[in-house]
Amino acid sequence: VAPTTPVCEVPSSAMTGMVVQMSCKETESSPPSEYQWYKNGVALLEKTGTGSARAANITYTMNRKSGTLLFNTVTKNDTGEYFCEASNGIGLSQKCSVKRMQV
Repeated sequence: VAPTTPVCEVPSSAMTGMVVQMSCKETESSPPSEYQWYKNGVALLEKTGTGSARAANITYTMNRKSGTLLFNTVTKNDTGEYFCEASNGIGLSQKCSVKRMQV
């Protein structure tokens, strides 16, 4: 079963240094969807190892299975427009509407 449009939860504003968790979920697909987050239209990298992540200044953890995007401490650089995409290899992938977070 192809994914339906996922529901995204993105806070509209956050204070610098706060922990912020965004979530993305859809429940219709079979097999279950994997989720990809985007910021300003660019796919966010999945953190694979501490070395590469540190080099890229990645301050978040993205879980493709659960759809969560977790910022341990948000900075002004994390301000932007976020959306997520659900896909399971069947039918078209589905995106939620873009939501802006201001830090």
